[in-house]
Amino acid sequence: MGWAIALHGGAGDIPMTLPPERREPREAALRHCLEIGVAALKAKKSPLDVVELVVRELEDCRHFNAGKGSVLTTDGTVEMEACIMDGTKKCGAVSGLTSVVNPISLARLVMEKTPHIYLAFDGAEAFAREQGVETVHQNYFITIENKERLKQAKEANRVQIDFTQSIPKEPEAKESIVPDGVSQVGTVGCVAVDNHGNLAAATSTGGLVNKMVGRIGDTPVVGAGNYANSFCAVSATGKGEEIIRATVARDVAALMEYKGVSLEEAARYVVEESAPKGTAGLVAVSAKGEVTMQFNTTGMFRACATEDGYSEIGIWPSV
Repeated sequence: MGWAIALHGGAGDIPMTLPPERREPREAALRHCLEIGVAALKAKKSPLDVVELVVRELEDCRHFNAGKGSVLTTDGTVEMEACIMDGTKKCGAVSGLTSVVNPISLARLVMEKTPHIYLAFDGAEAFAREQGVETVHQNYFITIENKERLKQAKEANRVQIDFTQSIPKEPEAKESIVPDGVSQVGTVGCVAVDNHGNLAAATSTGGLVNKMVGRIGDTPVVGAGNYANSFCAVSATGKGEEIIRATVARDVAALMEYKGVSLEEAARYVVEESAPKGTAGLVAVSAKGEVTMQFNTTGMFRACATEDGYSEIGIWPSV
């Protein structure tokens, strides 16, 4: 048994032609965050501290859809959400955040400082102020790139993934949100296990480009986008509605617990057989120090490392 860590910056229809100026900063951020996580595990930080630390770094990076890089709602605002959970099933989640710099840390405070699991919108914002967490004006989150993504999505009359290239207008469409064939923007997440088999998972996101105000995705839903128990820790990414329907993160743990299958087998089954093609990806670690990164989309920004020296950083399927 040894430590292991895995993280992701979102799965979706990531084109192989992704320009270097969009690809390279994300790869550099993944490498940086992986190094931070590995150093923290080597320093004997708890897995809960490690996943929070790594996800905070990802939230502070404008190249991912969480925290500073959060995409915009149809009103041009941000509504962020996050969830954190450890192997003892302690968990906290938040939704509808508009001013909190690091949603994942507020989710941890919900877990540790309240009798509840999930706070949202005005109540979550009030709790953030009460706890003295860092908040900023919403302009901090609204980047030029995300304003352009929203403009593109509105012109195409659809909700879309942030990696999507230009889409022709669809004037004949009658609905402002296309229910089929749309993907969730890249969430960020991290899972970790230490030498003693202690586990934790953390996930954070800004949601969908051009999503309805008030929409809640899979990220803060325990067992859908984020889950941990004594067997494994899982962080999912992809089309939120499909991940919720498939209870992706919990199903990986359930297959291990009730069927006795390996982490790799459980994750592969959920991604390939349960979640519809093109909708989901996940990173997971087991209490035994195993790690897996599975996706049924074109690509997934991902990175992992284990105590025995294995490491990987990738976007598209390995060949």
